[in-house]
Amino acid sequence: MEFVVLGIVLAVVLIATVVGFQRAGRRQLPPAPPAPPAQAPTTAAASAAVEAPPEVSAPPVEAPVEAPPPAEAPVETPALEVPPPSAGRMVRLRSRLARSQTGFGRGLLTLLSRDTIDEDTWEEIEETLLTADVGVGATQQIVDALRTNVKVLGARTPDQVRTMLRDQLLVAIGTDVDRTLKTLPHDNHPAVLLMVGVNGTGKTTTCGKLGRALVGDGRTVLLGAADTFRAAAADQLATWAERVGAHVVRGPEGGDPASVAFDAIQQGTEDKVDVVLIDTAGRLHTKQGLMDELGKVKRVAERQGPVDEVLLVLDATTGQNGLIQARVFSEVVDVSGIVLSKLDGTAKGGIVIAVQRELNVPVKLVGLGEGPDDLAPFDPEAFVDALLGPVEEPV
Repeated sequence: MEFVVLGIVLAVVLIATVVGFQRAGRRQLPPAPPAPPAQAPTTAAASAAVEAPPEVSAPPVEAPVEAPPPAEAPVETPALEVPPPSAGRMVRLRSRLARSQTGFGRGLLTLLSRDTIDEDTWEEIEETLLTADVGVGATQQIVDALRTNVKVLGARTPDQVRTMLRDQLLVAIGTDVDRTLKTLPHDNHPAVLLMVGVNGTGKTTTCGKLGRALVGDGRTVLLGAADTFRAAAADQLATWAERVGAHVVRGPEGGDPASVAFDAIQQGTEDKVDVVLIDTAGRLHTKQGLMDELGKVKRVAERQGPVDEVLLVLDATTGQNGLIQARVFSEVVDVSGIVLSKLDGTAKGGIVIAVQRELNVPVKLVGLGEGPDDLAPFDPEAFVDALLGPVEEPV
Protein backbone atom coordinates (compact mmCIF):
# COMPACT_ATOMS: atom_id res chain seq x y z
CA MET A 1 0.00 0.00 0.00
CA GLU A 2 2.76 2.34 0.88
CA PHE A 3 4.43 1.53 -2.38
CA VAL A 4 1.29 2.49 -4.28
CA VAL A 5 1.02 5.84 -2.55
CA LEU A 6 4.74 6.51 -3.10
CA GLY A 7 4.33 5.75 -6.81
CA ILE A 8 1.41 8.13 -7.15
CA VAL A 9 3.32 10.90 -5.40
CA LEU A 10 6.36 10.39 -7.68
CA ALA A 11 4.13 10.48 -10.76
CA VAL A 12 2.48 13.74 -9.65
CA VAL A 13 5.89 15.36 -9.01
CA LEU A 14 7.18 14.23 -12.39
CA ILE A 15 4.14 15.60 -14.22
CA ALA A 16 4.40 18.93 -12.40
CA THR A 17 8.09 19.23 -13.24
CA VAL A 18 7.50 18.61 -16.96
CA VAL A 19 4.66 21.15 -17.12
CA GLY A 20 6.81 23.76 -15.39
CA PHE A 21 9.66 23.30 -17.85
CA GLN A 22 7.28 23.70 -20.81
CA ARG A 23 5.90 26.96 -19.44
CA ALA A 24 9.33 28.35 -18.72
CA GLY A 25 10.48 27.49 -22.26
CA ARG A 26 7.58 29.27 -23.79
CA ARG A 27 8.32 32.48 -21.85
CA GLN A 28 12.03 32.60 -22.92
CA LEU A 29 11.62 32.01 -26.69
CA PRO A 30 11.80 35.26 -28.75
CA PRO A 31 8.88 36.11 -30.99
CA ALA A 32 9.00 34.56 -34.41
CA PRO A 33 10.22 36.95 -37.15
CA PRO A 34 7.54 38.24 -39.51
CA ALA A 35 7.12 36.32 -42.72
CA PRO A 36 8.65 38.04 -45.79
CA PRO A 37 6.15 39.65 -48.15
CA ALA A 38 5.03 37.47 -50.95
CA GLN A 39 6.73 38.29 -54.27
CA ALA A 40 4.65 38.99 -57.31
CA PRO A 41 4.59 36.08 -59.70
CA THR A 42 7.08 36.43 -62.45
CA THR A 43 5.85 33.86 -64.91
CA ALA A 44 2.90 34.00 -67.24
CA ALA A 45 1.29 31.17 -65.31
CA ALA A 46 1.69 32.98 -62.01
CA SER A 47 0.27 36.11 -63.54
CA ALA A 48 -2.72 34.20 -64.75
CA ALA A 49 -3.20 32.78 -61.25
CA VAL A 50 -3.63 36.24 -59.82
CA GLU A 51 -7.26 37.09 -59.83
CA ALA A 52 -7.93 40.05 -62.09
CA PRO A 53 -9.79 42.85 -60.50
CA PRO A 54 -13.34 43.25 -61.63
CA GLU A 55 -13.67 45.38 -64.72
CA VAL A 56 -15.12 48.78 -64.12
CA SER A 57 -16.68 50.41 -67.19
CA ALA A 58 -15.18 53.88 -67.62
CA PRO A 59 -17.47 56.67 -68.70
CA PRO A 60 -17.17 57.49 -72.41
CA VAL A 61 -14.49 60.10 -73.09
CA GLU A 62 -15.40 62.70 -75.68
CA ALA A 63 -12.75 63.33 -78.34
CA PRO A 64 -11.07 66.67 -77.71
CA VAL A 65 -12.08 69.38 -80.13
CA GLU A 66 -9.02 70.29 -82.19
CA ALA A 67 -8.23 73.96 -81.91
CA PRO A 68 -7.94 75.71 -85.28
CA PRO A 69 -4.36 76.49 -86.29
CA PRO A 70 -3.28 80.03 -85.60
CA ALA A 71 -4.00 82.28 -88.50
CA GLU A 72 -0.89 83.19 -90.42
CA ALA A 73 -0.13 86.85 -90.64
CA PRO A 74 -1.16 88.02 -94.12
CA VAL A 75 1.73 88.70 -96.44
CA GLU A 76 1.40 92.23 -97.66
CA THR A 77 1.78 92.42 -101.41
CA PRO A 78 3.22 95.79 -102.33
CA ALA A 79 0.74 97.84 -104.28
CA LEU A 80 1.61 98.12 -107.92
CA GLU A 81 2.64 101.54 -109.06
CA VAL A 82 0.64 103.22 -111.80
CA PRO A 83 3.10 105.08 -114.01
CA PRO A 84 1.93 108.20 -115.84
CA PRO A 85 1.53 107.95 -119.62
CA SER A 86 4.57 108.94 -121.63
CA ALA A 87 2.70 111.51 -123.69
CA GLY A 88 3.60 115.05 -122.65
CA ARG A 89 6.44 113.99 -120.36
CA MET A 90 9.02 116.10 -122.13
CA VAL A 91 6.85 119.19 -121.82
CA ARG A 92 6.51 118.52 -118.10
CA LEU A 93 10.27 118.04 -117.78
CA ARG A 94 11.22 121.02 -119.96
CA SER A 95 12.24 123.18 -117.01
CA ARG A 96 14.68 120.48 -115.87
CA LEU A 97 16.21 120.33 -119.31
CA ALA A 98 16.38 124.11 -119.55
CA ARG A 99 18.58 124.37 -116.46
CA SER A 100 21.46 122.77 -118.33
CA GLN A 101 20.75 123.97 -121.84
CA THR A 102 19.81 127.65 -121.64
CA GLY A 103 23.45 128.79 -121.65
CA PHE A 104 23.73 127.47 -125.18
CA GLY A 105 20.44 128.93 -126.39
CA ARG A 106 20.73 132.28 -124.69
CA GLY A 107 24.27 132.71 -125.92
CA LEU A 108 23.05 132.40 -129.48
CA LEU A 109 20.15 134.77 -128.85
CA THR A 110 22.48 137.38 -127.38
CA LEU A 111 24.82 137.22 -130.37
CA LEU A 112 22.01 137.40 -132.91
CA SER A 113 20.39 140.36 -131.14
CA ARG A 114 23.33 142.68 -131.68
CA ASP A 115 22.60 145.71 -133.78
CA THR A 116 25.42 144.88 -136.13
CA ILE A 117 26.54 141.31 -136.77
CA ASP A 118 30.01 141.28 -138.27
CA GLU A 119 32.28 138.37 -139.16
CA ASP A 120 33.60 138.14 -135.62
CA THR A 121 30.04 137.70 -134.38
CA TRP A 122 29.37 134.97 -136.92
CA GLU A 123 32.51 133.20 -135.79
CA GLU A 124 31.25 133.35 -132.20
CA ILE A 125 27.91 131.93 -133.29
CA GLU A 126 29.69 129.12 -135.11
CA GLU A 127 31.90 128.40 -132.11
CA THR A 128 28.87 128.30 -129.79
CA LEU A 129 27.19 125.71 -132.01
CA LEU A 130 30.32 123.57 -132.27
CA THR A 131 30.89 123.69 -128.51
CA ALA A 132 27.36 122.37 -128.03
CA ASP A 133 28.28 119.34 -130.19
CA VAL A 134 25.98 120.27 -133.06
CA GLY A 135 28.62 119.04 -135.47
CA VAL A 136 30.47 120.71 -138.33
CA GLY A 137 28.01 119.99 -141.12
CA ALA A 138 24.93 121.02 -139.14
CA THR A 139 26.67 124.10 -137.80
CA GLN A 140 27.51 125.32 -141.30
CA GLN A 141 23.94 124.73 -142.42
CA ILE A 142 22.49 126.66 -139.49
CA VAL A 143 24.92 129.59 -139.84
CA ASP A 144 24.26 129.94 -143.58
CA ALA A 145 20.50 130.00 -143.02
CA LEU A 146 20.84 132.57 -140.21
CA ARG A 147 22.99 134.83 -142.36
CA THR A 148 20.31 134.88 -145.03
CA ASN A 149 17.53 135.61 -142.54
CA VAL A 150 19.48 138.44 -140.92
CA LYS A 151 20.01 140.12 -144.29
CA VAL A 152 16.32 139.85 -145.09
CA LEU A 153 15.07 141.08 -141.72
CA GLY A 154 17.54 143.88 -141.18
CA ALA A 155 16.59 145.36 -137.82
CA ARG A 156 15.40 142.59 -135.49
CA THR A 157 13.30 142.53 -132.36
CA PRO A 158 13.99 139.95 -129.62
CA ASP A 159 10.89 138.00 -130.69
CA GLN A 160 12.06 137.92 -134.31
CA VAL A 161 15.54 136.76 -133.32
CA ARG A 162 14.12 134.01 -131.17
CA THR A 163 11.69 132.86 -133.85
CA MET A 164 14.44 132.88 -136.47
CA LEU A 165 16.82 130.79 -134.35
CA ARG A 166 14.03 128.46 -133.21
CA ASP A 167 13.00 127.74 -136.80
CA GLN A 168 16.55 126.93 -137.88
CA LEU A 169 17.19 124.62 -134.94
CA LEU A 170 13.96 122.76 -135.67
CA VAL A 171 14.98 122.37 -139.32
CA ALA A 172 18.33 120.92 -138.20
CA ILE A 173 16.67 118.52 -135.74
CA GLY A 174 13.84 117.54 -138.06
CA THR A 175 10.15 117.85 -137.26
CA ASP A 176 8.89 115.51 -139.97
CA VAL A 177 10.82 112.45 -138.72
CA ASP A 178 8.85 109.45 -137.46
CA ARG A 179 9.88 109.08 -133.82
CA THR A 180 7.18 106.65 -132.72
CA LEU A 181 8.16 103.41 -131.02
CA LYS A 182 6.78 100.22 -132.53
CA THR A 183 5.21 98.70 -129.42
CA LEU A 184 2.04 97.03 -130.74
CA PRO A 185 1.83 93.24 -131.14
CA HIS A 186 1.33 91.88 -134.64
CA ASP A 187 0.57 88.50 -136.19
CA ASN A 188 0.07 86.91 -132.75
CA HIS A 189 3.59 88.00 -131.90
CA PRO A 190 4.70 90.61 -129.38
CA ALA A 191 6.62 93.68 -130.45
CA VAL A 192 10.31 93.03 -129.73
CA LEU A 193 12.62 95.86 -128.65
CA LEU A 194 16.36 95.26 -128.28
CA MET A 195 18.40 97.65 -126.10
CA VAL A 196 22.10 98.00 -126.94
CA GLY A 197 24.96 100.29 -125.96
CA VAL A 198 28.39 100.58 -124.42
CA ASN A 199 29.16 100.18 -120.72
CA GLY A 200 28.15 102.98 -118.40
CA THR A 201 25.50 104.67 -120.52
CA GLY A 202 22.69 103.77 -118.10
CA LYS A 203 21.31 101.15 -120.47
CA THR A 204 19.77 98.78 -117.91
CA THR A 205 18.20 101.66 -116.00
CA THR A 206 16.85 103.05 -119.26
CA CYS A 207 15.48 99.62 -120.11
CA GLY A 208 13.63 99.47 -116.80
CA LYS A 209 12.29 102.99 -117.22
CA LEU A 210 11.09 102.21 -120.73
CA GLY A 211 9.26 99.13 -119.49
CA ARG A 212 7.61 101.30 -116.86
CA ALA A 213 6.65 103.94 -119.44
CA LEU A 214 5.12 101.28 -121.69
CA VAL A 215 3.01 100.00 -118.79
CA GLY A 216 1.90 103.60 -118.24
CA ASP A 217 0.79 103.65 -121.87
CA GLY A 218 -1.37 100.59 -121.31
CA ARG A 219 0.98 97.95 -122.72
CA THR A 220 1.70 94.57 -121.15
CA VAL A 221 5.44 94.06 -120.91
CA LEU A 222 7.93 91.24 -120.42
CA LEU A 223 11.60 92.01 -119.77
CA GLY A 224 14.40 89.76 -120.98
CA ALA A 225 17.59 89.99 -118.88
CA ALA A 226 20.09 89.06 -121.60
CA ASP A 227 22.94 90.79 -119.75
CA THR A 228 24.17 87.52 -118.28
CA PHE A 229 27.59 88.89 -117.34
CA ARG A 230 26.21 90.93 -114.42
CA ALA A 231 23.79 89.30 -112.00
CA ALA A 232 23.08 92.78 -110.70
CA ALA A 233 21.65 93.75 -114.08
CA ALA A 234 19.04 91.00 -113.93
CA ASP A 235 18.22 91.89 -110.31
CA GLN A 236 17.84 95.52 -111.29
CA LEU A 237 15.41 94.63 -114.08
CA ALA A 238 13.46 92.41 -111.70
CA THR A 239 13.05 95.34 -109.31
CA TRP A 240 11.75 97.59 -112.08
CA ALA A 241 9.36 94.88 -113.27
CA GLU A 242 8.05 94.10 -109.79
CA ARG A 243 6.97 97.70 -109.25
CA VAL A 244 4.58 97.65 -112.20
CA GLY A 245 3.56 93.98 -112.31
CA ALA A 246 5.69 92.92 -115.28
CA HIS A 247 7.65 89.69 -115.57
CA VAL A 248 11.34 88.99 -116.19
CA VAL A 249 12.98 86.09 -118.01
CA ARG A 250 16.57 85.56 -116.96
CA GLY A 251 19.23 82.92 -117.44
CA PRO A 252 22.18 81.59 -115.44
CA GLU A 253 25.01 83.97 -114.74
CA GLY A 254 27.50 83.76 -117.58
CA GLY A 255 24.98 81.95 -119.78
CA ASP A 256 24.31 82.50 -123.46
CA PRO A 257 22.56 85.89 -123.89
CA ALA A 258 21.09 84.82 -127.23
CA SER A 259 19.35 81.92 -125.47
CA VAL A 260 17.83 84.29 -122.91
CA ALA A 261 16.56 86.55 -125.70
CA PHE A 262 15.02 83.55 -127.46
CA ASP A 263 13.33 82.30 -124.27
CA ALA A 264 12.01 85.76 -123.46
CA ILE A 265 10.34 86.14 -126.85
CA GLN A 266 8.94 82.63 -126.63
CA GLN A 267 7.53 83.31 -123.16
CA GLY A 268 6.12 86.64 -124.28
CA THR A 269 4.37 84.95 -127.21
CA GLU A 270 2.85 82.29 -124.94
CA ASP A 271 1.72 84.92 -122.42
CA LYS A 272 0.35 87.13 -125.22
CA VAL A 273 2.08 90.25 -123.95
CA ASP A 274 2.29 93.36 -126.09
CA VAL A 275 6.02 94.06 -125.80
CA VAL A 276 9.16 92.05 -125.07
CA LEU A 277 11.97 94.37 -124.05
CA ILE A 278 15.42 92.75 -124.12
CA ASP A 279 18.36 94.25 -122.25
CA THR A 280 21.80 93.28 -123.51
CA ALA A 281 25.21 93.55 -121.88
CA GLY A 282 27.12 96.77 -122.32
CA ARG A 283 30.09 96.29 -124.59
CA LEU A 284 32.85 98.43 -126.02
CA HIS A 285 32.40 99.10 -129.70
CA THR A 286 36.11 98.33 -130.20
CA LYS A 287 35.78 94.71 -129.01
CA GLN A 288 35.00 92.75 -132.17
CA GLY A 289 34.19 89.52 -130.32
CA LEU A 290 31.56 91.21 -128.16
CA MET A 291 30.06 92.99 -131.15
CA ASP A 292 29.81 89.66 -132.99
CA GLU A 293 28.01 88.23 -129.96
CA LEU A 294 25.53 91.11 -130.10
CA GLY A 295 24.86 90.33 -133.74
CA LYS A 296 24.16 86.72 -132.73
CA VAL A 297 21.62 87.86 -130.12
CA LYS A 298 19.68 89.70 -132.79
CA ARG A 299 19.85 86.83 -135.29
CA VAL A 300 18.64 84.28 -132.73
CA ALA A 301 15.83 86.60 -131.63
CA GLU A 302 14.71 86.94 -135.24
CA ARG A 303 14.14 83.18 -135.52
CA GLN A 304 10.78 83.76 -133.85
CA GLY A 305 9.86 86.91 -135.72
CA PRO A 306 11.14 90.38 -136.55
CA VAL A 307 12.89 92.60 -134.03
CA ASP A 308 10.77 95.73 -134.25
CA GLU A 309 13.21 98.20 -132.68
CA VAL A 310 16.92 98.25 -131.96
CA LEU A 311 17.45 101.16 -129.57
CA LEU A 312 20.98 102.45 -129.02
CA VAL A 313 21.48 104.10 -125.63
CA LEU A 314 24.06 106.92 -125.76
CA ASP A 315 25.33 109.00 -122.88
CA ALA A 316 24.68 112.60 -123.94
CA THR A 317 27.60 113.83 -121.85
CA THR A 318 30.11 111.99 -124.05
CA GLY A 319 29.40 114.31 -126.97
CA GLN A 320 31.21 113.52 -130.19
CA ASN A 321 32.66 110.29 -128.77
CA GLY A 322 29.16 108.89 -128.84
CA LEU A 323 29.05 109.28 -132.62
CA ILE A 324 31.84 106.73 -133.12
CA GLN A 325 30.02 104.26 -130.88
CA ALA A 326 26.78 104.86 -132.72
CA ARG A 327 28.36 104.19 -136.10
CA VAL A 328 29.78 100.79 -135.08
CA PHE A 329 26.61 99.60 -133.35
CA SER A 330 24.52 100.64 -136.33
CA GLU A 331 26.69 98.55 -138.64
CA VAL A 332 26.31 95.45 -136.46
CA VAL A 333 22.63 95.48 -135.47
CA ASP A 334 20.94 98.06 -137.72
CA VAL A 335 19.94 100.63 -135.09
CA SER A 336 16.43 102.04 -135.57
CA GLY A 337 16.36 104.67 -132.82
CA ILE A 338 18.55 106.58 -130.40
CA VAL A 339 18.00 106.97 -126.66
CA LEU A 340 19.99 109.88 -125.23
CA SER A 341 20.48 109.36 -121.50
CA LYS A 342 21.63 112.06 -119.05
CA LEU A 343 20.58 114.86 -121.40
CA ASP A 344 19.71 117.03 -118.40
CA GLY A 345 23.30 116.79 -117.15
CA THR A 346 25.08 118.36 -120.12
CA ALA A 347 25.13 121.66 -121.97
CA LYS A 348 25.95 119.81 -125.19
CA GLY A 349 22.40 119.35 -126.39
CA GLY A 350 23.57 119.71 -129.98
CA ILE A 351 24.42 115.99 -129.89
CA VAL A 352 20.75 115.42 -130.78
CA ILE A 353 21.39 117.03 -134.17
CA ALA A 354 24.79 115.47 -134.74
CA VAL A 355 23.87 111.86 -134.02
CA GLN A 356 20.82 112.01 -136.25
CA ARG A 357 22.85 113.39 -139.16
CA GLU A 358 25.59 110.81 -138.56
CA LEU A 359 23.29 107.76 -138.63
CA ASN A 360 20.21 109.07 -140.36
CA VAL A 361 18.40 107.57 -137.36
CA PRO A 362 16.02 109.60 -135.17
CA VAL A 363 16.37 110.30 -131.47
CA LYS A 364 13.26 108.67 -130.04
CA LEU A 365 13.74 108.89 -126.27
CA VAL A 366 15.67 111.12 -123.88
CA GLY A 367 16.59 110.67 -120.24
CA LEU A 368 16.03 113.83 -118.23
CA GLY A 369 16.79 112.83 -114.65
CA GLU A 370 17.22 109.99 -112.19
CA GLY A 371 13.54 109.59 -111.27
CA PRO A 372 11.59 106.53 -112.46
CA ASP A 373 9.46 108.61 -114.82
CA ASP A 374 12.22 110.83 -116.21
CA LEU A 375 12.40 109.04 -119.56
CA ALA A 376 10.41 110.84 -122.23
CA PRO A 377 9.63 110.56 -125.94
CA PHE A 378 11.73 113.14 -127.74
CA ASP A 379 9.71 116.21 -128.70
CA PRO A 380 11.74 118.55 -130.96
CA GLU A 381 9.68 121.65 -130.20
CA ALA A 382 9.81 121.14 -126.43
CA PHE A 383 13.54 120.52 -126.72
CA VAL A 384 14.24 123.71 -128.69
CA ASP A 385 12.06 125.79 -126.38
CA ALA A 386 14.10 124.45 -123.46
CA LEU A 387 17.29 125.43 -125.29
CA LEU A 388 16.19 128.99 -125.89
CA GLY A 389 14.34 129.64 -122.66
CA PRO A 390 11.88 132.54 -122.29
CA VAL A 391 12.14 135.64 -124.46
CA GLU A 392 14.46 138.21 -122.90
CA GLU A 393 15.54 141.69 -123.89
CA PRO A 394 19.00 141.76 -125.49
CA VAL A 395 21.91 142.69 -123.29
